[in-house]
Amino acid sequence: MDKLLGSIIAIAKQAGQAINTFYQAAAPGTIQLKPDQSPLTQADLAANHIITQALQQLTPAWPILSEEAAAVPFDTRSQWQCYWLVDPLDGTKEFLEKNDEFTVNIALIKDNYPILGVVYAPALAICYYADAKQGAFKQNNNQSPEKIHTRKSPAYPINIAISRHHGQDALSELLKQFPTANLMIRGSALKFCLVAEGLADLYPRLSPTSEWDTAAAQCILEQAGGAVLTTTGQRFCYNKKDLTNPSFLAVGDPEYDWKKYLK
Repeated sequence: MDKLLGSIIAIAKQAGQAINTFYQAAAPGTIQLKPDQSPLTQADLAANHIITQALQQLTPAWPILSEEAAAVPFDTRSQWQCYWLVDPLDGTKEFLEKNDEFTVNIALIKDNYPILGVVYAPALAICYYADAKQGAFKQNNNQSPEKIHTRKSPAYPINIAISRHHGQDALSELLKQFPTANLMIRGSALKFCLVAEGLADLYPRLSPTSEWDTAAAQCILEQAGGAVLTTTGQRFCYNKKDLTNPSFLAVGDPEYDWKKYLK
């Protein structure tokens, strides 16, 4: 597992280099719209090609499910015990807005739960990673990695990570219960990572996400001491038929009763 994690970090960084090539250009290249009207850029496709090719060479026996190649019938997927779940460019809107808050997400799923995860932010040169053996780490640029941990809650003032683009209306009632909270607005999987490194206590998501958006970051958060829970308190699982996540709470302290704030 140690060797495998190092290889996945290298693959994520290679994809990140390709993304940065487009990011630093005067224009992002061709932009398409997917059926859900979300943007698809050449950077998404380039990163997806790098990651899928590298994973096929590294672990040819394990299937790959990527956002940009997700049309795998459930009858096939339901037989998978171990597979890669990939978002080659999480936060395409952040990429297009040039705010640096986009990531490469790669997770290894075994028996419906993530056991290895890498979240790499190419523009920030920050890599978060974890597996079930070593714990969770953050690496800035090429500095030595630092082990990260969540913090116990409730800490005051409570820090809440929220999305810049999604679900503010659904969150309004929840946030009213935290009038003194510090709201930390971030794009992509970086919201999970704020909780994992103890900078935020809670990341509530009451609007739609897909499985590739959350899996790698869930592994990192769990190995840092936190949890990703449904609104009924169940651990998040993967390889559902429609690949759509329910609403969730990503929390730093799983022992605290966060559900009491859901009405």
